[in-house]
Amino acid sequence: MQTDEIARIVSEVLKRLEANEALKPLALSWQADRPSPVLTAVPAVLTAVPAVRGDGVVFGTVDAAVSAARSAQKTFHSLGLEARGRIIEAMRKAAAAGAQILARMAVEDTKMGRFEDKVQKNLLCALRTPGVEDLASRAYTGDKGLTLVEYAPYGVVAAVTPSTNPGATVINNSLSVLAAGNGIVFAPHPAAARVSTEAMRILSQAVVAAGGPSGLITTASPATQETTRALLAHPGADVNMVTGGPAIVKVAMTVGKTCKTIAAGPGNPPVVVDGAAEFPKCASDIVFGASFDNNVLCIAEKEVIVTQDARTRLLESMRGDSRAFELSAAQMDAVTRLVIKEGGRGCKDPVLNRDFVGRDAAVIARGAGIEAPASTRLLWGEVPNDHPLVWTEQLMPVLPVTVAPGVEEAVELAYEAEGLNHHTAAMYSTDVRHLTLMARRMQCSIFVKNAPTLFGLGMGEGWASMTIGTPTGDGITKASHFARPLHCCLVGYFRIA
Repeated sequence: MQTDEIARIVSEVLKRLEANEALKPLALSWQADRPSPVLTAVPAVLTAVPAVRGDGVVFGTVDAAVSAARSAQKTFHSLGLEARGRIIEAMRKAAAAGAQILARMAVEDTKMGRFEDKVQKNLLCALRTPGVEDLASRAYTGDKGLTLVEYAPYGVVAAVTPSTNPGATVINNSLSVLAAGNGIVFAPHPAAARVSTEAMRILSQAVVAAGGPSGLITTASPATQETTRALLAHPGADVNMVTGGPAIVKVAMTVGKTCKTIAAGPGNPPVVVDGAAEFPKCASDIVFGASFDNNVLCIAEKEVIVTQDARTRLLESMRGDSRAFELSAAQMDAVTRLVIKEGGRGCKDPVLNRDFVGRDAAVIARGAGIEAPASTRLLWGEVPNDHPLVWTEQLMPVLPVTVAPGVEEAVELAYEAEGLNHHTAAMYSTDVRHLTLMARRMQCSIFVKNAPTLFGLGMGEGWASMTIGTPTGDGITKASHFARPLHCCLVGYFRIA
């Protein structure tokens, strides 16, 4: 399926949705004076959950799911790269067509996030996840001959996916893993099992329709913690990939078998704003990023650290944004007591009130006895440096803003608040010295300058991924992370220059 056909689908559906303001691509029209990104519409070709069952996706045991994927992978690998590329494009088309229904199901099942933003995430993963082009072979020649480096699949990848980004993660992981020539067995979060399984079915049906084997994308039912542990420990899984919190990452790293492991752990992304930032643009960007899908993305802005010389301008700009609702110090404390059970500076294992993770800002405010407009996308307020919200990854549209005397102090506070996760950070400044200072100090997998952190995941340039393998040193994953480099050497020949 070619890119122009996907674009045709997107264009066709846009016409259907022009009359519905709620379904316009809010996430990508947040600033009219910027060039439009690739994603310019919300496609909704699928209007109901596919009725097909027994299609080689859901199995009663982990053994059966792994066995089916391993058998299908052998057939898939034998088809060659050209056929694999066609299958990947068919999967993109199917994922784009199902973006809206999967977003709706995700919100219904998990009660987290915002429908229109989840549509954008699904589209982002469908269209910006690298495919077989990421497996470019290389050749090295010299006086002694030639070495050819090509990428080969591992076999079967075990993938644990979260409740925060269920459809998008299944789409992204499937495209990356299959582009590398593997089969994939999912262990979805139990709270998002239904939507995750439907995403698998949509993609699996696309694989079969494009000439690929059934059983290449599988899962074991029911989705439980026991099933997840069994999959990660299964000898038939050649790679373990985990997208989730520290607990499941620890499980993946200690399952007792030797295999490649890609673990996407937690982050607490700080944003530093200095006196050289552009106002009110920086505030608008921060509100957009921190409120996108109710802040459930691990890369989303979690705390803002502003230098003293920029404080007044930032606060005024935030107050001028109708999407954001300012809380007093007492109200911020009330919200904190509501949403954080255990947390704060020095807490290695924070405990959140799961009832409010990913919920709308107005819902959280109401839970704390505060009335905020229903249209509110973000709650925010100024807090001291040691406030628990600064030091806890809360995954909610609640943003603490704290002040540091200068740039060096702000960067150091950001480094400490990020928790040494080395995950994601951002800075707003037009002073390249300040930007360089923070980038070098943070050493994060993703560092974004003068834009929402979401732009580090393909919303701007680069590629999309829902699995940021910082704990295992993989960073923003793509197809080549799921393939082994093979070196073929021919000595004494093929040097022709």
